[in-house]
Amino acid sequence: MGALGRALLWLQLCAMTRAAYKLWVPNTNFEVTANWSQNRTPCSGATVVFPADKIVSVLVREGHSISDMLLPRDGEFVLDAGAGFGAAAAGRDPDCGAGAPALFLDPDRFSWHDPRLWRSGGAARGLFSVDAERVPCRHDDVAFPPDASFRVGLGPGAGPARVRSVWALGQTFTRDEDLAAFLASAAGRLRFHGPGALSVGADACADPSGCVCGNAEVQPWICAALLQPLGGRCPPAACRDALRPEGQCCDLCGAIVSLTHGPTFDIERYRTRLLRSFLPQYQGLQVAVSKVPRQTAGAEADTEIQVVLAETGPNGTGDAGRLARALLADVAEHGEALGVLSAAARESGAPVGDGAAAGLEGSGTRAELAGGVAAGLLVLLLALLAGALLLSRARRFRWNRRDETAPAPFVTPLGFNNPVFDVAGSVELPSALQVENSRTSRSYFVNPLFAEAEA
Repeated sequence: MGALGRALLWLQLCAMTRAAYKLWVPNTNFEVTANWSQNRTPCSGATVVFPADKIVSVLVREGHSISDMLLPRDGEFVLDAGAGFGAAAAGRDPDCGAGAPALFLDPDRFSWHDPRLWRSGGAARGLFSVDAERVPCRHDDVAFPPDASFRVGLGPGAGPARVRSVWALGQTFTRDEDLAAFLASAAGRLRFHGPGALSVGADACADPSGCVCGNAEVQPWICAALLQPLGGRCPPAACRDALRPEGQCCDLCGAIVSLTHGPTFDIERYRTRLLRSFLPQYQGLQVAVSKVPRQTAGAEADTEIQVVLAETGPNGTGDAGRLARALLADVAEHGEALGVLSAAARESGAPVGDGAAAGLEGSGTRAELAGGVAAGLLVLLLALLAGALLLSRARRFRWNRRDETAPAPFVTPLGFNNPVFDVAGSVELPSALQVENSRTSRSYFVNPLFAEAEA
């Protein structure tokens, strides 16, 4: 049985024993373009340079023609069948650019604590893990690729990374003595480095309600590795009052449902219930379900089931809140059968930049100010319309009077320009006319700031 066949058999045994497992993703293969400075494998006739002060193991699968190669201080080349190196004149390949050397990137850049470098085996669609649980937990089985070379940094040495077992180079390590001997060997030193330690021997999680991951102590290093490409800072959440679940490095938008469980609770059965009965109705959500520590007031540390409902779209749809309320209703109806004693939920706020939400969540002063401004604009608009109507009628009235009498001489008005009533329409009416109009249904506005001399 080949190495790949043994790996598949080992993973099947993990599934049968309900043990979770994590797969290491990156490698140091020669043909992987991401391992080279130009993001491509060396051209024919290129100069190949490996970091002189590094140790590296490189798997070579194909034949390559190069002009020069600078080897590292220590390392190995593992040649696959038909692989090798041949000599070629420099600059032979016209697509090789200006002939710059091909630099192999730092093989020590891959850290055990980086969540991006692990993949969970058997993860169902719609499920995700919080950041601390993306790195191998103490009850997990760990597998390294059987058909690739790799190099793993074990961290700063704050505490040993402890897992259930390690599968590497076709061997399974379940005892610390065997693993320690491998790490001290030439093959082990080529693939694992750093002051950190790796330990095995933990039992598989035998509790149907789940087990705590156990990465709380190393979460600062997990978050540092995860956020390194972002300058060590979390991106801003796209919602107000964002939530940070236990084990997560940054805030997220959605909801968190906390379950207090009894002895009959089965975490795998509950995950299956979420996937089949609830999640299909909410396509924009991802769910993480795990057991986490909980510190209760005046009591020793306890545990609870954390259900994280994360919004995946750029603008929150509110589905996380609706699903959280649906889960609370489900617990109220079926909690006893599920082994759930109680449930509580928290929701994030409205999306950032949503005008309607901002108006609802704004302060009372802002709301009153906005309402006052709107009311003022409405009053001003009505005043303008009324003034225009009155001026029109006033002009017609004076026009009729000018037909009967001689036009009055123009006198420059005093005061300031009234934005509602123009100068021509703000003529002081004779007292008799004022009295007459006050007795009829029609009225006219007389502006006391403007006057015209009587004809």
